[in-house]
Amino acid sequence: MKTIIVAVLASLCLSAPALANQGQPPAQQPPAKEMQIGVNSVYVPGGFDSNSDAFVIVNGIFPSGCYKWGRAEVSHTDAFHHEVKSIAQVSQGMCIMVLVPFQSEVRLGKFASGEHTLRFLNGDGTYIEKTLKIE
Repeated sequence: MKTIIVAVLASLCLSAPALANQGQPPAQQPPAKEMQIGVNSVYVPGGFDSNSDAFVIVNGIFPSGCYKWGRAEVSHTDAFHHEVKSIAQVSQGMCIMVLVPFQSEVRLGKFASGEHTLRFLNGDGTYIEKTLKIE
């Protein structure tokens, strides 16, 4: 009999917060912020020609579970020099504090034939520079 009473009381204690919020809209989380992140390595495949869309694979580590891949911004300083910024979506609120590896494909577009320099900016003044050959 005591175990039934304890079970009922425990069940009421656990469901009290859910009952208190009945009829109210769920709490709205603040919108995610965008933040420039660094990448640890870049894989540049070969075999691209001037008619194909070039791409690379970037790898890195997010500092917490609040981060997720957003997008990459590609800017062209001239016809053969390009800068890439990696942007993450950072949610506000509670998140797990562990390092989270990520990998993403970054589409660069069509390039002219020749050797292109790709600079991946990390947001802190450092960068990774790679070469992409277009046939």
